[in-house]
Amino acid sequence: MPGTSERWLKVDIDSQRLTLLKGRQRVADWPVSTALKGAGELAESACTPRGEHRVRIKIGRDCPVNTVFIARRPTGEIYDDVLASQQPQRDWILSRIIWLTGAESGHNRGGECDTLRRYIYIHGCPDCEPMGVPCSHGCIRMRNADVIELFELVDAGTRVVIIERSTHT
Repeated sequence: MPGTSERWLKVDIDSQRLTLLKGRQRVADWPVSTALKGAGELAESACTPRGEHRVRIKIGRDCPVNTVFIARRPTGEIYDDVLASQQPQRDWILSRIIWLTGAESGHNRGGECDTLRRYIYIHGCPDCEPMGVPCSHGCIRMRNADVIELFELVDAGTRVVIIERSTHT
């Protein structure tokens, strides 16, 4: 269990909620959208990885809301309805990226189950996308205002625990 003053994140796949905690005390929580294909750790599974993680790096500080990222770099585009209509199938990564790394060797770190090498992020998405239901390609999607708020509240190294109580394996 984390220390009483340590801030950490819990992502609950079943409830589609991300909670910021200080020790055991809830500080804030937000609706999220995890993987449409459910939970799983394997490369190219399009699933959200479970278990212990850490924030590896934060990307996008001071970028405008709706900044579009490709390969973790701002493209110079700002997401809007016109851009969306031009590229309706695009998986939008917007505003901020909180890149995760697995902390459990053989489960979500290393080999064919490496969260970092799978490019699993907590990131913004179009605000018209549903929250509270699984829709992502493996990442943890948030509303843009929510991910910007979260970005300011966590640091590199912050513990992130992704849980699924109703495991079907």
